[in-house]
Amino acid sequence: MDLLLQIAWRFLLAKKRAMLMSLAGIVFGVAFFIVSQAQTSGFESFFISAVWGSNGALRVQDRFQSNVTSMGTDENGDDAFNVQLKQGRTYVEGIEHPRQLMDAVRSFSEVSGVSEVLRGKVSAKSGFRQEEGEVLGIRLSDHLAVSNLGKQIRYGDINDFDRDPRAILIGTKLAERLNVDVGNSIRLRSVDENRRYRIVGIFETGVQDYDRRRVFIHLREAQELLGQPDKSSFLQVSLYDNNHAEAVATHMQDALMHDVLPWQKSEKTWLEVFRALRVSSGITMSVIILVAALGMFNTLAIIVMERRREIAILRSMGYTRRDIVYIFVGQGMIVLAVGLVLGCALAFLLTLGIENLPIRIRGIFSTDHFVVLWSPWHYVWACVVASAVVTIASYLPARRAAKIEPGEIIRGAS
Repeated sequence: MDLLLQIAWRFLLAKKRAMLMSLAGIVFGVAFFIVSQAQTSGFESFFISAVWGSNGALRVQDRFQSNVTSMGTDENGDDAFNVQLKQGRTYVEGIEHPRQLMDAVRSFSEVSGVSEVLRGKVSAKSGFRQEEGEVLGIRLSDHLAVSNLGKQIRYGDINDFDRDPRAILIGTKLAERLNVDVGNSIRLRSVDENRRYRIVGIFETGVQDYDRRRVFIHLREAQELLGQPDKSSFLQVSLYDNNHAEAVATHMQDALMHDVLPWQKSEKTWLEVFRALRVSSGITMSVIILVAALGMFNTLAIIVMERRREIAILRSMGYTRRDIVYIFVGQGMIVLAVGLVLGCALAFLLTLGIENLPIRIRGIFSTDHFVVLWSPWHYVWACVVASAVVTIASYLPARRAAKIEPGEIIRGAS
């Protein structure tokens, strides 16, 4: 095998420039593949963290009652059986007995926290400016257990909210639109009430839609403002492992007879967008590797044509068809191995640089630098894609070389 590699290396050096071009393509293709996956996965991870920190893992909401019809096999109704009609569910909006339901939710071993929330649409007004918003009535101690609200405060002190029943917390984007700051007062108007509240904190979740609409007030205040005493909209639930939200939601829904919405379903649209971006960027970067592999294929094909006499001599010396395949595939594997090492090293340096690149992003997300996700799987998939493409590109010329008959070549040369 060492001798076969030496022969492969000699053939490889005969086309140094062409092989260096193929090597460069593999290096940059692998590096860009990893970097693109790190970026798209990073922003997806950033979004999921913002969802967990703002909406929790589960949302227990409307109670439902399934309609059941009875069907029989004879006129007397003997051997009757019930068929549950899924489409026949009757929903009761909101939560009528939140305290009892909270105790039931806490009985699940996967649950780490529960918060009662009353949600409603309001109009927020300050001076001559007015914006539509969404008020969320909470108990602060409960809500801090299911969200990152305490860490999301950018201005003000969240402890002031706990001390003052007329205190509110608003998002950074809403504060900017209303042109208000900590200490200012604004009016919140619902259908039946119009009350003044004092801003004690401004939060930033990182998701523009939340920061533009949400206003946190005390639960009792929300019930009075919205005219819904002793009622809640939903329970926000956090889990010890939020990735298991779908399985827990199914179990919880059957047990509680309430609609339970996991974060994977509520954010399904965005998750599909991120998945499409990952696949798209992976395909795009794989094209670079494919182009490099095509270059290698052409180079090896030329080597086969130019080295027909040497191949025939090797066959006449006792080298088998398999040995010839090893020689030409070995050339591709040498270039591949060097390309993977250099490509992964370049990807590491590029990812590190991009992560520390200061850039202000304000759109769907709010961040002051690129968000990347360091995952060994990005490197694994890049190596798998490159290995598969280069192996195929190397094997086809190698198989052609192995079919060369030494007798015909030697007689033709003589």
